[in-house]
Amino acid sequence: MAFSFKNSRGVTYFLHAKATLLKSGKTQTLYFFSKEQKEGVLNAVPAGYAVAETANGLPVLKKAA
Repeated sequence: MAFSFKNSRGVTYFLHAKATLLKSGKTQTLYFFSKEQKEGVLNAVPAGYAVAETANGLPVLKKAA
């Protein structure tokens, strides 16, 4: 089951991850939310992160304190 987040306006977003290769040769994982389930959908929030909502209703991942 994909992780979903319903914002204060009632819109549902799904959490995704994508691994990208940097010029230095390192791999970086990008996390993003989408209204549709696409390739790379995650089942849970990564360890050490929490979901927050911006003023305009978009969900974002923030490092947990």
